[in-house]
Amino acid sequence: MLFKNNEPAGLISNIQKYTIHDGPGIRTEIFFKGCNMRCLWCSNPETIDPSPQLGIYPAKCLSLAKCGYCVKICPLVGHSPLVHDKDGTISSIRQSAECKNCLKCADVCPGRAIKLWGELMALSELMAIIEEDRSFYERTGGGVTLSGGEVMLQWEFAAILLAKCKEASINTCVETALNCPAAHMEAVYEHTDLVITDIKHMDAKKHLQITGAGNELILKNIKRTVDLGKNLVIRTPVVIGHNADDTSIRAIGKFIRDELSGRIIQYQLLPYRKMGTEKYDSLCLQYPMSDYVPPEREIWEPEIKRLAAMLESEYGLPAVAGSGQKLPT
Repeated sequence: MLFKNNEPAGLISNIQKYTIHDGPGIRTEIFFKGCNMRCLWCSNPETIDPSPQLGIYPAKCLSLAKCGYCVKICPLVGHSPLVHDKDGTISSIRQSAECKNCLKCADVCPGRAIKLWGELMALSELMAIIEEDRSFYERTGGGVTLSGGEVMLQWEFAAILLAKCKEASINTCVETALNCPAAHMEAVYEHTDLVITDIKHMDAKKHLQITGAGNELILKNIKRTVDLGKNLVIRTPVVIGHNADDTSIRAIGKFIRDELSGRIIQYQLLPYRKMGTEKYDSLCLQYPMSDYVPPEREIWEPEIKRLAAMLESEYGLPAVAGSGQKLPT
């Protein structure tokens, strides 16, 4: 586990306030950095690497001629990892072994053309942020959601943070892929009111192709989650060409009905939206689905509603289109 000033800490990539789609009510969502899966459609590439990263936004760069603070402060004099084009605008960062992630360039950039992805935050720092919106939680039945990345990669700190939230009478939710040891999962669950997870595909080989991991452990952990009596929401990102067909969706529905005895709060079918492309650009990464052209809303919306109605009719599942519908209490 990580520490900051002798206090338990987590590596956090982002904090979003006033979220309404990842758990009941108005919530504060904390995104943990680091993920052990590689989903083709991931919209949060900044959460994948389990260490701080620097992202670049050339449009915000003031140029070397007008600024140049990033190069001046870099300890690697003469061979800075910062790359600028012929006009003096930052174009990439080579975070090689020589670059020790001192992150000074991000600190001094006045235009915020260099952005730090991943900050070590102590327990007290996070609780102070969480407590700022207590009134919203109390009015709406909201609380805190831990997401990622993958929360379970920092399971010890996640468990401590959730326990602190419960001590403060704050509702807790964890969004996780469940590709983790059962012992880690159960330690986090001890202080978790709601679990949100995905079933992206029932075929193990196909699941490996589209996520970089098999689904055997994930499905086993989902069964264990239900056996532990946890409130569970299952989601499927519906992506044409990968799982947006009746056969794939029916296989998931059958698993939920037969293997979980239908013991879930809600099954959400989510439309795939091509998001996060600017984050891939900032990290100089290729978006795996860059050539994919998603259908227009008038096409995908009725199709997802049809799939949800099919699951409700054939399998008796609480299936809905999207994540905007209120969760049953």
